[in-house]
Amino acid sequence: MKRLITILGPTACGKTALAASLAATLEGEIISADSRQVYRKMNIGTGKDLCEYVVDGKEIPYHLIDIAEPGSKYNLFQYQRDFYESLESINKKDKIPILCGGSGLYIEAVLKGYHLAPVPENKSLRRKYEGKSLSELTRILADLKKKTGGSMHNRTDVDSTQRAIRAIEIETYYWENNIDKKDIPDYCAYSKVENPLIIGIHIDREERRKRISVRLQKRLSEGMIDEIKGLLNTGIPPEDLIYYGLEYKYITEYLMGKTTYDEMSSLLEIAIHQFAKRQMTWFRGMERRGLHVRWIDYMLPMENKKEEIIKLYQQV
Repeated sequence: MKRLITILGPTACGKTALAASLAATLEGEIISADSRQVYRKMNIGTGKDLCEYVVDGKEIPYHLIDIAEPGSKYNLFQYQRDFYESLESINKKDKIPILCGGSGLYIEAVLKGYHLAPVPENKSLRRKYEGKSLSELTRILADLKKKTGGSMHNRTDVDSTQRAIRAIEIETYYWENNIDKKDIPDYCAYSKVENPLIIGIHIDREERRKRISVRLQKRLSEGMIDEIKGLLNTGIPPEDLIYYGLEYKYITEYLMGKTTYDEMSSLLEIAIHQFAKRQMTWFRGMERRGLHVRWIDYMLPMENKKEEIIKLYQQV
């Protein structure tokens, strides 16, 4: 069994390009750790950048991208199951698994083997909280977390009322059923990944902000609005796209006539900057919770980054 390499970092720090180049050098395969890239037909908005999985004409195998239908609500419980299936598949081929992404909870859940329970939809609860503002829902969620001690729901994902209600749904389920992680059945439990090499890409705040701004305008010009319009035209309810947050939230609201183009662009840019900051907060929290992240400077040339990672990988 090959040792797992994890590459994490905030949005727009070049994770995918580095992971793909590393996989090409080491004969590895990539497992995505992105909570939205699992959805088909959501390409520009989620930043799949599938062209980056071709390195010097070589296609790099990847897992957990395009595995769920748009409009559905893929969750952490499903991701944990699918990650371990992908990891087993890569190990059977004697390839090096490379986990790459920016969804901190997804990464932490599989590295530490979180014990999770599948939480069903609570329709009466959803009706109860329908119409409340995001700030109201955030306060309700905070109060619930005090009662439950906090489940493993990712607070960085609570950037829309839909996601906030789902978080409340999860906390309520844990509280009403008096569930503690140690009480969850064995079929929900996985062993933590042994001795992973965790690489974090450190990017200066101003450089990160510049890259986010440039990338957003590029994606808008490449047809991100048309992509989301096409999803709506397939019959996906607007609220289901808003659930995914960030690009899908703000562009859907723009298409519904709630904002102007300039307002949408400005609000979305601010939201992405805030999201990147929350990602870094989560990653630093992972370190406090016992995961050793080795940080590599974003400004290093690609070959130098790879050399440093390979050197660390060989230090078992």
